[in-house]
Amino acid sequence: MSVSTDETDRTRRDEGDPARREEIAAALAEVEGRISEACRVAGRDRSEVTLIAVTKTYPASDVRILCELGVREVGENRDQEAARKAGECRELPLTWHFVGQLQTNKVRSVVSYADVIHSVDRPRLVEVISREAGKQGRQVGCLVQVALDDDPARGGARPADVPEIADLIAAAAHLWLGGVMAVAPLGEDPGKAFARLRELAAAVRERHPRATMLSAGMSDDLGAAVAHGATHVRVGTALLGRRKPFVR
Repeated sequence: MSVSTDETDRTRRDEGDPARREEIAAALAEVEGRISEACRVAGRDRSEVTLIAVTKTYPASDVRILCELGVREVGENRDQEAARKAGECRELPLTWHFVGQLQTNKVRSVVSYADVIHSVDRPRLVEVISREAGKQGRQVGCLVQVALDDDPARGGARPADVPEIADLIAAAAHLWLGGVMAVAPLGEDPGKAFARLRELAAAVRERHPRATMLSAGMSDDLGAAVAHGATHVRVGTALLGRRKPFVR
């Protein structure tokens, strides 16, 4: 019986094939080089930018490889997959970031493993996350996700609503305010979008000086994000390969 290419790839990843480690190590070196160059161009120190490896659709074995290679920040955007993966890797020294849109019915699960939630975009979500964090005895970091195209349907708060949500997070008993997060709008120069985000981040820091995180930039636009002050870049494809479409 023949074995499909997809099955072969999946098997070697799950078994920790050394070839997969080499692939990821080479990709990580390239990404690190891109971040370092972006920092050099922007006149920033490399230590100012944290790489979050977004591992959605990839197995826990890839997370383990990344950890062996020195990556300590991991991002996921689907709770069912993230909860399982975080459980399988619970002994690793990792910080877990939830970067996907979050519905209130998923908060209990997400709070159980996520150290930082990047996608807080409405007051109700702040309330539910804080209450659940209290029940679980956790302190959870939260970033205000901003809709840079002013269209909350794609996820994110309207820029005018960001200060209120930031204030609510900062005042919540079981949360800490990290800063802001955004995804560059489709079809727009990411540099212009991230410049707007930088202004919003500065406004939030004026009110909350410890809220220094600016989460922006992915595989295709991390350079523009670093140029406009990103402290965290969320990279998946450039590290682990092109994902296949997700089918429910």
